[in-house]
Amino acid sequence: MSNSTERPTYERLADFIRQNQAPIVKEWTEFARTLSPAGDRMTKLALEDHIVDLLGFVADDLETAQTPREQFDKSRGDGTNDSAFSQSAAELHAALRLADGFDIDQMVSEYRALRASVVKQWVAHHRSLADTDIEDLTRFNEAIDQAVTESVAHYTKTINDSRNLFLGVLGHDLRNPLGAVSMGAQWMERSGTTDAKQARVVSEIRLAAGRATQILNDLLDLTRSSFGTQIPVTKTNNDVAALCQEIADEFRAVNPDRKLEVTKEGDPLVSCDPARLGQVLSNLMGNAVHYGDAASPITVTVAGNDPDAMTIEVHNLGTSIPLDAQKSIFQSWTRGQEVGDPSEHSTHLGLGLHIAKLIVEAHGGEISVVSSEQTGTRFSIRLPRK
Repeated sequence: MSNSTERPTYERLADFIRQNQAPIVKEWTEFARTLSPAGDRMTKLALEDHIVDLLGFVADDLETAQTPREQFDKSRGDGTNDSAFSQSAAELHAALRLADGFDIDQMVSEYRALRASVVKQWVAHHRSLADTDIEDLTRFNEAIDQAVTESVAHYTKTINDSRNLFLGVLGHDLRNPLGAVSMGAQWMERSGTTDAKQARVVSEIRLAAGRATQILNDLLDLTRSSFGTQIPVTKTNNDVAALCQEIADEFRAVNPDRKLEVTKEGDPLVSCDPARLGQVLSNLMGNAVHYGDAASPITVTVAGNDPDAMTIEVHNLGTSIPLDAQKSIFQSWTRGQEVGDPSEHSTHLGLGLHIAKLIVEAHGGEISVVSSEQTGTRFSIRLPRK
């Protein structure tokens, strides 16, 4: 008879996995609980979910014959589309973890923990490894790699579907009521009111609706860029100097005490999306009005002497942008200089310059800033002619 304290032996890794599910699941569950904050809110049952099924699929895969080509594909995480993983365990794992609040890094780390747990316990039961054991370990790693690939693919697909739903809600369900508010305010302004207070309220409603629409547009653009989608542009041949003058006129109407000067040199025509470029110019001029010295003019220069590219510069005097801030000013959620009452700018999301950069890059161009106490602040845009 064998000694009762002697470690049991198993013919193959698949048998070991099936007969040792409890300790494998226990060790894996303890690891999953460390993935805070998601793991803190989960019950033991939720943590274990379908891990037994996943282990069963791995064990079955170890016993399934495969060609050298199939082995090569799986080693790269490219299994067949009709694999057990793609149909059930791996996709289910991704869906549950996403619903539980796990990010993709935490989900992948679970697979690393599962791999480590099985290998550690399997090796601990063997005094030495036979050739078949090495083969089983290789097949096991390939199976885990394939499961990771399927889980990540499903996780990413679900996130993308959520993004599309989010964009649909923002683009339709919010844009329409905002448009109705704006049109109503404009109609009331055109109709005229006898009460000065009412007229001021209507004007504020129109301006607020316009700001809300711009924030909505910025969020839509930011969401697209966050998922690797470039901001769409439709290029036509346009007079950029005329576009700058048009936007400057709009700011003069709202800020009659501010002076905006637009000058041009050379050919002002360039292939661009006028609505998108106008969004960039409006942001830069708006910043100049907001942060610049009220007693000094804001200058907008369109330089078209280069046959291959055009440069647009927006310059203002006033408080300069610190050097450290200049390095990050085009990143998302970065605010400009906070002058005056800080609470006045508390509703600004800091997206404008980031969106401006994305739009310029979508045109194949570049945007930069130079700022100092002596020379003021100058934003420069360089756009290719075509």
